[in-house]
Amino acid sequence: MGVTPIFRIDEQQLSMRCVVLASADAGLRNKLTEDLTGLRWTVRGAVGGADAMAQVEEVRPEALLVDNWLPDLEVAEFSAQMMTMYPAMDVLRVDGSTARSGAGVQGARSPRRNELLHALRMAQEQGRPVESVLQVLPFLEVIAEPVAMVRKAESLPEMIGESRVMRELAHVIRLVAPTSATVLIEGETGTGKEVVAKAVHRLSGRSGKSFTVLNCAAIPESLLEAELFGHTRGAFTGAVQSRTGRIEAAHGGTLFLDEIGEMPLALQAKMLRFLECGELQRVGDNETMRVDVRVIAATHQHLEERATEGAFRLDLYHRLAVFPVEVPSLRERMEDLPLLVEFFLEEMGREMPRKAIGESALAKLGTHGWPGNVRELKHVLERAAILAGDSALIGVDEIRWRAKIRG
Repeated sequence: MGVTPIFRIDEQQLSMRCVVLASADAGLRNKLTEDLTGLRWTVRGAVGGADAMAQVEEVRPEALLVDNWLPDLEVAEFSAQMMTMYPAMDVLRVDGSTARSGAGVQGARSPRRNELLHALRMAQEQGRPVESVLQVLPFLEVIAEPVAMVRKAESLPEMIGESRVMRELAHVIRLVAPTSATVLIEGETGTGKEVVAKAVHRLSGRSGKSFTVLNCAAIPESLLEAELFGHTRGAFTGAVQSRTGRIEAAHGGTLFLDEIGEMPLALQAKMLRFLECGELQRVGDNETMRVDVRVIAATHQHLEERATEGAFRLDLYHRLAVFPVEVPSLRERMEDLPLLVEFFLEEMGREMPRKAIGESALAKLGTHGWPGNVRELKHVLERAAILAGDSALIGVDEIRWRAKIRG
């Protein structure tokens, strides 16, 4: 039975089309790959959401086909995230079940999406088994459930807390970790931005290589360039021998630049060049070298605002913020307070007698504004454990926001 096209397809244009197919079902991947390849589509298969995200970043396809179940990520959240990250890419769902009504579909279909749908229908009409080509529909629906809803299985061991915002954070980390995208971690002081960076590194393909840290605020401006890029012997006074910089030391792994907002403007230009071309030049050297490093930066500052003030390069900000991650303050997740308290008391119990905390003391902790966030909580508990002396229980009197000792 013939098919009457409802639009004209440019054969040369169609031959260049690329689609990523995300499905854990090898049979489905193979069959749809065969069908679409025969209709001059290039298909990149992915076994799960994280794999699909890496493929999308690598080839920037015209479309992403998502199966109705993924082994590592929740389909609705993953699809919504991909539409946000890649607005020019069509995201469609391959659904073996009865298709939902199109009442929630937003906007008209684009020509690329129409071409892909038409190609799949052609495959079905050309005598393929019904089960080989499943129903396909634009995945632009308004999801009934909140997109922020994440399974508890998404939590990470580094991230203490079961609040909604922490599960969202863990989910985002799982999405971006397998890719090579530069990550900008934003959040108040003491929220645990380095913990997030380590989680991204651990879940990435670089986990077997080094995780190198450089705090841009802890090194004098005059030495920061040499510390970051390295230097040759005699490059400056005191350079008695050549030294490998942090970027070069992180080759194959991850470089974490903490407090990136403190980087001097002159050095920002050199950092931007490295991010764009992957090449560095040691201080005092005329030769350049290529280095394979994933960069994760962190800041407690609003870099975009600082850029408008001329204190930070806007082009560097955009290059760093390929994938921004916001770490919530402790005030935003106070329901995690009991879990955090138990975690820190257990940690302190390895070096001193294990303390418990009374209900009144825990209640007092819940009344504080925590400007120093999780780091401040840890320090308050350490102080309380010391003030408790020989007592196995931390009481309300031992909970003090300042180190001042009462007379």
